[in-house]
Amino acid sequence: MTSQQNPSRRQALKFLGLPFALPMAGLSTTALSGCFGGGDDATYVSSSFSAMTAPSLSNAAAMATTTVASTMDVKLSDGSTVHYALAYQPFFMTGDMVPDGKGGTVLAGGYVDIKNQPIMDSSVAGKTRQFYSDSPDGTSLLSVANATVTGVKGKAVFAVVQFEYTTRDQAGNSTYGTLPSPIAVLTLDQDPATGKLSLVKYHNVDTSAAHGLWITCGASLSPWGTHLSSEEYEPDAFSIAGNAQFKAYSKNVFGDETTANPYHYGHLPEVTVNPDGTGTIKKHYCLGRISHELIQVMPDKRTALMGDDYTNGGLFMFVADKEADLSAGTLYVAKYGTGFSLDPAAAGASITWINLGHATSAEIEALANTTKPTDIMTVATTDPADASFTKMMLDGKASWAKLKPGMEKAAAFLETHRYANLMGASMGFTKLEGTTVNAKDKIAYSALQNIQTSMVKNNAAWVASSNIGVDKALIAGGVMAHTLASGQKDTAGAAINSEWVPTVTKALLMGEDIAADALGNLANPDKIANPDNLKFSETLRTLFIGEDSGSHVNNFVWAYNVDTKTLTRLVSMPAGAEATGLSVVDDLNGWTYITSNFQHAGDWSSSLHSKVQATLDPLVRANYKDRFGAAVGYLTGDVKAIKLNE
Repeated sequence: MTSQQNPSRRQALKFLGLPFALPMAGLSTTALSGCFGGGDDATYVSSSFSAMTAPSLSNAAAMATTTVASTMDVKLSDGSTVHYALAYQPFFMTGDMVPDGKGGTVLAGGYVDIKNQPIMDSSVAGKTRQFYSDSPDGTSLLSVANATVTGVKGKAVFAVVQFEYTTRDQAGNSTYGTLPSPIAVLTLDQDPATGKLSLVKYHNVDTSAAHGLWITCGASLSPWGTHLSSEEYEPDAFSIAGNAQFKAYSKNVFGDETTANPYHYGHLPEVTVNPDGTGTIKKHYCLGRISHELIQVMPDKRTALMGDDYTNGGLFMFVADKEADLSAGTLYVAKYGTGFSLDPAAAGASITWINLGHATSAEIEALANTTKPTDIMTVATTDPADASFTKMMLDGKASWAKLKPGMEKAAAFLETHRYANLMGASMGFTKLEGTTVNAKDKIAYSALQNIQTSMVKNNAAWVASSNIGVDKALIAGGVMAHTLASGQKDTAGAAINSEWVPTVTKALLMGEDIAADALGNLANPDKIANPDNLKFSETLRTLFIGEDSGSHVNNFVWAYNVDTKTLTRLVSMPAGAEATGLSVVDDLNGWTYITSNFQHAGDWSSSLHSKVQATLDPLVRANYKDRFGAAVGYLTGDVKAIKLNE
């Protein structure tokens, strides 16, 4: 939204013509205000959402596609309310041929190797084709000064979209993690009168300078307008020789099984969009080599809070030396005090921060190029019966490690999970995923996709000293809130140069595990389950939550108003699909947008989908290219459904 605190009626209608990218189907703002009656002196007061019900087998078609039956209700100062029915509008489906901006077409979500040549799926004789992804994920909408792209008639808007993986080849063999993640810049034509976005150009970003990308998951838009990507589930360098998945990745990227270096992956890529609709990428090696899921850079343009999608993971923070520059800074990991709780009424657990070290991206990349894991530390997977080793839990399994002299920096930034354990961090989370920030209230939010194993007291993976422990697993997971403050010191007593440091973590929203209901849901369908993507709208005062749920038959996108404490179901994804690509832009040329994608429709689980699979599988296959396709798009509105209550 614009910087005005109380926009006029006309301005409010323009802004609210696109919360969720609500284009007005060709009607101008002037026409809208005339149509609704009243004068231009009415101002925007608040927004709320009316929930949709979860789809059921009584309308099987709704379960097999992206279904939106929610509304947004806008209250104005003259007492009137504008109601917007929401809908979903894709930019494309992966596997489509889309415009390349040069007069030709390119395969959406298509895979290429380090030389930007297509990677082919030859798993079925006579059906060789280029691999393309069924799993689009992190998406950022942004603008660029002086943008000039042929074919744009209105204003050029750009989306950066990354593709995490593809589930299977044509023969049905798993291809998870064996292909280099593509990342694309979309040029979108924004209609100034309606806000509608139309794809005019699709550009594949050349990732060769970053050694290719590994399992890119969630993403965020930096405060300086770049796309901050992620590399999830960093490959373990100590066991890499026996890692068939990583060997297949290396073969697909470089043409052989041994070229790929595990220390080049598990970092933070950043994409910069150019005015011509192309993009460039650089990988930052100094933010820790962890299971990067989605980072949030705070309004200071220096402090980054990071999720760690890992069992026995930690809460990590990076404070850059300079604004809008992640190429150098200090890495921290949280140490929790007592009081961790899933009860939103509880006071929560205090946080102190362990300084893991300072580095530049260039020096860590140089170490990655030349350092072997055995140069950094000695590790064992059985008890070495040697007191100089430290026992730790890594990904739910016991391990032992001993640091070699002088290798602290290499350990901190290339063996971050092991080093954080050696330094006494609270490495107790399971799948700490998306992060976002409510800047006005100075609260950050983190998604716990599930709360189990390493978080459950007396579980084999639990470490009591982490102070992260609950009495019973909550598979449905929840969202945690972190209070942010200035004036903090690390555990060694040194000042932390940030005003956005988490000091307390407490529960915000929790899911609820249930016995399977009539549809097969294993979590209460009217509450969140397995939250993953998180984004906060300052203007709407709303936390948006996308699910990666093995507990809901259909995954949902929710809106949670932090003032009214109201939780509203907005969107239902195709059965078996994960909700991904959630992003919120409060003001993009005067319009507000929220994007949402999905992954792997029809990825059936016998424990969850046994009651629906037979009915839904043929529908999903018909909708999404026999389960190989997935949609990239945004929420929109239908002007025909708008009415004014006076």
